[in-house]
Amino acid sequence: MINCQHVFIILKVRAMPKITESMIHPDLRKRSKSLRNTKGFSLRRTKLLKFLCRFLRGRHSHNMRYAQKYIMRSDGTKLRICVYSPLVPKENVPGVLWIHGGGYSIGIPEQDDHYIRRFVETYGCVVVSPDYMLSLDKPYPAAMDDCYAALIWLSDHGEEYGMRSDQIFVGGNSAGGGLAAAVCLYARDQGVPAIAYQMLLYPMLDDRPTESSTDNDAPVWDSKLNLASWRLYLGDVYGTDDVSIYAAPARATDLTNLPATFSFVGSIEPFFNETVQYIERLENAGIPVHFKVFDGCFHGFDQICYKTDISRKAAIFMKENFDYAVRNYFAEQHK
Repeated sequence: MINCQHVFIILKVRAMPKITESMIHPDLRKRSKSLRNTKGFSLRRTKLLKFLCRFLRGRHSHNMRYAQKYIMRSDGTKLRICVYSPLVPKENVPGVLWIHGGGYSIGIPEQDDHYIRRFVETYGCVVVSPDYMLSLDKPYPAAMDDCYAALIWLSDHGEEYGMRSDQIFVGGNSAGGGLAAAVCLYARDQGVPAIAYQMLLYPMLDDRPTESSTDNDAPVWDSKLNLASWRLYLGDVYGTDDVSIYAAPARATDLTNLPATFSFVGSIEPFFNETVQYIERLENAGIPVHFKVFDGCFHGFDQICYKTDISRKAAIFMKENFDYAVRNYFAEQHK
């Protein structure tokens, strides 16, 4: 097994200290100054960002195949999914359901071209990424339902692209990581399909306050953005005990029989504590985990500052563990 850095600590819910420049990793400090000046939540701004994302539709790297498919929802509307595969098809490769981030409220599959390209180019994977219903349009469970429908499509059609049926992986970053965790819980409880590996990059898992999500003013994603996003996603049940484990996976009490798990998170971001706690609980439930904390890193550092040494280390860590997963993690489908 890959030698991973486990950071498990006793957590108390108290305010995160103000994030000073000295707390930020040296590679990220220059960029963090401009990022602090551009964040902030408003419904109008979020709707604008959602609109601007539309201009990314259909854009993708030209060194892989790309197709848009449509799945009929129960209400008669259609879910768009993006299907990526190698130019020269391969056999017996993993199938990956990849879920984009955006606080559950913005984003489209094409924004994660850089992650998807690695899976396709390096391993010949078939990747399915759903253009799931955003919370601006409809709260939970719309997004989770869409992601599960995309997973079923991958399970049913992946072998047409060379996927081996016993190697379905599910992953995502930020809210996409939260949805990936939710889909794995739901698939486990439904009994189909069997998932071999989950990749939860700095996942958005817990609607309740934690030490790191309370009064956190880090660049990119802070407590105010987090609070506003959870309110949009959960709608009327926000702030109650009626929140489903498939909406906020950190609420799940039974983490047994879940797939082997990869994750990393920055030490100064709001999702630090909930990620650490979830990974610790997975390990206590007997799930193989591959996990690392990147000290001084804020939310999404590996995407926003991808040319820095610390981001390259995160990419290498992810590749090493994906290599390991391809060789070692399988899950036979139930017949």
